[in-house]
Amino acid sequence: MVRGHFPRIGLGVATAALAAVLAGCGTAGTENAQPQSGAPTTPGSTSSSPSTSESSPEPDAATSTKAGETLCKSSDLKLTLGHGDAGAGTVYRPLIFTNVSDRPCVIQGFPGVSYVAGEDGHQVGPAAVRQGEKGGAFTLNNGDTAYAEIGFVNVQNYDTVTCQPQPVRGLRVYPPQETASMFVELPTTGCASEKIPGDQLTVRTIQKGSGE
Repeated sequence: MVRGHFPRIGLGVATAALAAVLAGCGTAGTENAQPQSGAPTTPGSTSSSPSTSESSPEPDAATSTKAGETLCKSSDLKLTLGHGDAGAGTVYRPLIFTNVSDRPCVIQGFPGVSYVAGEDGHQVGPAAVRQGEKGGAFTLNNGDTAYAEIGFVNVQNYDTVTCQPQPVRGLRVYPPQETASMFVELPTTGCASEKIPGDQLTVRTIQKGSGE
């Protein structure tokens, strides 16, 4: 009787011990399965978000102005060509920009200038070459003017074969930091050749005033 009772006690103890071990293993697996705070839930999830430069690009220097002011656009301006002085085979005339809009705008730098001809307005010869340093920015209120000095070389002084003279209708002008062009009438003659010994057009930075 006594000898047969001991195996049953040992079996009960062994079963209880085995249950405890299994319970401990189950708890450890639950702790390991819990995601850590801040860890990505799926591989590569952090790369799916755009970088700062993609979502918020750096402001373009061409569009950065004082608070409440914007750059002068072609639609804000009226363009005229003032009288000038001649010197050493070149005539200098002010290209005048007048703010005709109902708001102030900021202007700075060199306009793009070139001769154009024909009904299609094709360019004749190279564009005006910049001379001097870029000036500072300033505000044009309604009615205010600014000007850039344009140098017009007398192309008749060039050899005809080298110059390839061609009648032009006037000037195509891009205000500084603007992509929409303007036109000012100036019937004259330009060199169609890209290889003339000099610059048939030169341009200086925009300044305050009318230049006259």
